Amino acid sequence: MKIDGILLEVIGNTFMSIAEEMGAVLVKSAYSTNIKERKDCSCALFDAEGHTIAQAEHIPMHLGSLLGLIGEIKKNFTPDQIHPGDMFIANDPYNGGGTHLPDIAVASPVFYEGKVVAYVANIAHHNDVGGRVPGSNAADSDSIYAEGIRIPPVKIFQKGELVEDILNLILLNCRVNHIRRGDLNAQFACNRKGVQRVEDVCTRYGTATVTACMEELLDYSERKIRMALAEIPNGVHTFSDYLDSDGVGSGPIKLSVTVEIKDQDIILDFTDNPDQVKGAINLPLSALRAAVYYGVRSIVDPTLPANGGYYRAIQIKTRPGCILGCTEPAACAGRSDTAQRVADMVFGAMSQVVPHKVLAGSNSSITGVYFGGVDPKTHEYYVYMETFGGGSGARFNKDGLSCVQVHMTNTSNLPIESMEIEFPYMVEQYTLVPDSGGPGKFRGGLSMSKDIRVLGHDSQFTIKADRQKTPPWGLFGGKPGLPGVITIYPGTDQEAVIDSKKSGTTLKANGVLRCQMPGAGGYGDPMERERALIVHDLEEGYITPESALRDYGLTEKELEQIEVFGTV
Repeated sequence: MKIDGILLEVIGNTFMSIAEEMGAVLVKSAYSTNIKERKDCSCALFDAEGHTIAQAEHIPMHLGSLLGLIGEIKKNFTPDQIHPGDMFIANDPYNGGGTHLPDIAVASPVFYEGKVVAYVANIAHHNDVGGRVPGSNAADSDSIYAEGIRIPPVKIFQKGELVEDILNLILLNCRVNHIRRGDLNAQFACNRKGVQRVEDVCTRYGTATVTACMEELLDYSERKIRMALAEIPNGVHTFSDYLDSDGVGSGPIKLSVTVEIKDQDIILDFTDNPDQVKGAINLPLSALRAAVYYGVRSIVDPTLPANGGYYRAIQIKTRPGCILGCTEPAACAGRSDTAQRVADMVFGAMSQVVPHKVLAGSNSSITGVYFGGVDPKTHEYYVYMETFGGGSGARFNKDGLSCVQVHMTNTSNLPIESMEIEFPYMVEQYTLVPDSGGPGKFRGGLSMSKDIRVLGHDSQFTIKADRQKTPPWGLFGGKPGLPGVITIYPGTDQEAVIDSKKSGTTLKANGVLRCQMPGAGGYGDPMERERALIVHDLEEGYITPESALRDYGLTEKELEQIEVFGTV
């Protein structure tokens, strides 16, 4: 069927609006702060074969969680076993359900005139799915069996009826299961809305037109990326970066990628990387694919439609049992920082050929804290989790952004008021970190530091972070950003810096945890930075006088004429 260009644009945008509306339903219906406030969730629409047609602009990492889900459903259930009203639930990274266990995915077939025409799916990060520590996200776990309940693709709804036994089995393996029930109900409502909206589109335009538009959207995306790749010179480019440790104390770990531009194809080779490690920083293949697809799209053509058509021009090479493409039963709860490093390496390699389209090294650490304890006011068990942003790498013409999530995550900041209302904690300090952005013609984004005090009870916490030993790198003469650091009991005689991948630590009543995130790298020679920008940074407290003298070449006389933030 020949599709009119205007009609294709209308229906393509309708598909995207369906995914966005699903996300709004999920966020507004959710129970936990992690979903309703931080928006740690994603929604997508697939064709009947499982190709991505539209993904809402939520979390790039979640694409990996959804990529294999429809195919796994089709592999495990014959067509006559899939009915209107069915919903499937899964979270297992080795069985097409996710990239780590806290991400629970729910998928629903969309029937029209007795035939499956599409699938809608959503995924949400649950703040606990069982396992050895509250939060189910310890980077020092030694196998996936220690990380929580594993759910292969199974039916959670059968012909519109909830399968209570499956739900009860899942909830029994989770802490604070009443919150899990609330979030899962929000996911179910999200899919119902998606099914309804796709049915509406089929009613308006007809199944044949809708299916033809899906095929053309995929083909268009493929044509578009191949045209963009044709503008990039052929060549082979390599880049390496490091993870602080393997999660159990050994490191740093060198990772590398070789990127080849070959006419209208791009090949990314990850085979020359270490074997999977004992700790939980291993990256499943689905997550590797998500990181690569994100990185290539961001650099080659950010205007590419968010569908699976452009994947066709991207070849990924790895090997089974590699840390970047791990196999069962490798632990992978902390896979996020490894995926961030993959994205950074893609940017680093491509900087050699398209320097105006890349960022310098970013904080690239989804620094997460996971607390568990009994609330002294309600006497009920709780799990509180949050991840923090840091600096974003500088660009060829702009400073990096400060205090943001980068690359594989896009979660919002958790408002202090929400945290303090729902959990027995108090935020005592929340501030930018001066000099954390790498000096350059354009400065890297600044990191943040947050002090969290436990109120009236002992709490167990787990920290999962990186870039504490290997700073974010600069580009073309730009200098590295400041690494992060995690401190307990700051300012007391018990003050101690702790490992960034440590689980099961007890923080005593009224103790403080200080999380300082990494900054980001600079771009270009710092001596070429405009003096007006240096003065502005000094006045705002973004850099210290020492940095102005040391890194940017300001003189003592020039410094005396500037009113520095925090001084008289």
